[in-house]
Amino acid sequence: MNGPTPRYNVPGLERGLRLLQLFDRSRQLLTAAEMARLLVIPRSTAFRIAQTLEFLGFLQRDGDRYRIGAAVLRLGFEYIASLEVTDLARPVIERLRDETGLSSQLVVRDGREVVVVLKASPPTTFSTNVTVGTRLPAHATVLGRVLMSDSDDEALRALYPEPTLPRVSPGSPRTLAELGRLLREDRARGYAISESFFEQGVSAVAAPVRNESGAIVAAISVTAQRATLEPGEPRERLVRQVTGAAAELSHRLNHRATAQAA
Repeated sequence: MNGPTPRYNVPGLERGLRLLQLFDRSRQLLTAAEMARLLVIPRSTAFRIAQTLEFLGFLQRDGDRYRIGAAVLRLGFEYIASLEVTDLARPVIERLRDETGLSSQLVVRDGREVVVVLKASPPTTFSTNVTVGTRLPAHATVLGRVLMSDSDDEALRALYPEPTLPRVSPGSPRTLAELGRLLREDRARGYAISESFFEQGVSAVAAPVRNESGAIVAAISVTAQRATLEPGEPRERLVRQVTGAAAELSHRLNHRATAQAA
């Protein structure tokens, strides 16, 4: 934002974007008065801009303060999916496919759905209808569970306000309490395994991908055409391969696991 103001600059849009840029790690909640002071604009103007951004989903009200809304996160996810993560993930996903002989995927979350943004399939007769762009229900898949595993109860209630969750498969959780239990188990384990959880006769292993700040921005998984995974060392090896690929991609995104653990 250096240099002279563009000839066709739109002042209202500029103020709205500058207002969104006020939010960062140290300023997660702001009142309209604080926004006005930081932008050096009338409080009434800041309030109107905040109201408009709240209506569009870019801000979320928390009492008399505002925080970044889901629409901003969605833009961020779309940018990540189209640029950095997919570019960095392609060799990781392809290597995982070659090492396991299984279909490998990279997914991101968009609200209550997960979106496949990258896929590498082995030369096999196994055919799946999951392709790049496929959307799946987050609560009913291990991919979604991995992506939501860091979500707290408040975030989950905001995402799923209804008393019961949509029944997608016989194994999918029906209540928020059940989903929360699964997420806590996945978080403690560091990965998730599906054995006919979402689709009968199909198993999967998924692990989270984290960025520099430690936030989960994507998930890596492999899919096998069998109802259960082979027990013992083959199963453990597959878990190591998937979690290793996720750790490698996280490292490429400047995440340092030791720093987070500390």
